[in-house]
Amino acid sequence: MDINKQAIQYMKEHKYEEAAKLFNEMIEKDPSNPTGFINFGNLLVHLNEYDKAERFFNKAIELDAKATAAYYSLGNLYFEQNLYVKAQENFQDAIKLGAEDADVYYMLGLTFQKQGQFKLSLPYLLRATELNHEDEEILFQYGLSLAQIGQIKEAQDVFNKVITKNKEHADAYYNLGVIEAYYENHDRALSYFEKALSIQPDHVLAANGKNNIEGLLKQ
Repeated sequence: MDINKQAIQYMKEHKYEEAAKLFNEMIEKDPSNPTGFINFGNLLVHLNEYDKAERFFNKAIELDAKATAAYYSLGNLYFEQNLYVKAQENFQDAIKLGAEDADVYYMLGLTFQKQGQFKLSLPYLLRATELNHEDEEILFQYGLSLAQIGQIKEAQDVFNKVITKNKEHADAYYNLGVIEAYYENHDRALSYFEKALSIQPDHVLAANGKNNIEGLLKQ
């Protein structure tokens, strides 16, 4: 196993000190290669050392202005700090430079969601679902954005796909309950809220939805 792979393995195992030593070794051996700086920066993000991580990512971009991974990592760094406009800019830069994986489109979609720009999030979340058919969380977030802009039937179809992929997705059942309540299908709404609570008993929104529907059914 080469140094980079070993260091990444250490990160997965939460052996951060060992990973740091190997990433540092990579940088010392080849200081003109941005990969060591990017990976060390990602490690620093895990450790919440955001200022240091930012310097490592910027150094990687200084070495290679087309290092898409550096822009993606910067986007994640800013997203972690709730700096959504800066995160958005870096994810967009990564895509412009050729990044074509689900994660970058997903994260860009989330930055628009966080800014309340649900319509703008849709094409990126849709593209993420196309690039990764198996990830129910990407699909779920796409459904949320559809619901937020009033495309209720489309959102309902997406949430149903989510629970087909993952029958334990409490938030998807909750949102299906909200949609059934919107259509005034109170019995079905109640069953979805109860299903969400059976999976996640502390689901506050589902509990509120259940109480509201029970109140309506008693009238």
